[in-house]
Formats: sequence, C-alpha cells, structure tokens
Amino acid sequence: MRMMLTATIPHEPCNTLIRANKLGPILKRILDELKPEAVYFTELDGTRGVVLIAEVSDPSHIPALAEPFFLNFNADCRIRICMTPSDLGNAGLDEIAKRWG
Repeated sequence: MRMMLTATIPHEPCNTLIRANKLGPILKRILDELKPEAVYFTELDGTRGVVLIAEVSDPSHIPALAEPFFLNFNADCRIRICMTPSDLGNAGLDEIAKRWG
C-alpha cells in the first residue's frame, strides 16, 4: 500500500546538523534505505519539512518510515495511506454510494 509520510523537522537539531555539514549525509542515508517513490522538501508550519511517498508491503514496515526522522531530527511525523487516480478508480465508489447514499 502506498503511504505518505509528512515530517516536520524542528529548527534544532536541524540547524546544528546543517552547520556541522551532517544534514546531507543523514538525509542521503535515510533516502537510500527507504527508497521512496517521491520525496519533496518544503516548509511545514514554519519549520523545515519533508513529504515522502513510499510503498509499504506490510503494516509492520511503517515504523521504518518514521523512525529515521524521529531519531535523527526529533521530527513530528504523520503517516497516511494514499491513492493514485487509478487506485481511486478501482475503489468502487459508485457501488459504495448505492449502498450508503
């Protein structure tokens, strides 16, 4: 199942990691291990943020998405199931609407 992780990274320890030239290597290691489909760096609620899309074959793999951000950055993480347009097309919304509408 496709998951979206949104991590809000506080100014500290991020500022210290940037000044020590450690942020890039840590992010590279995380991304090399997670192998996300897509990753975007952005501002989230006034702090640094990352939005990552990854395929998770089993719910027990979900912690592997968030823990690198928790442990390295003291980040706040949100994990959501997400769908492509094709996934949504296969969801059977018409049948669901008939049953519940």
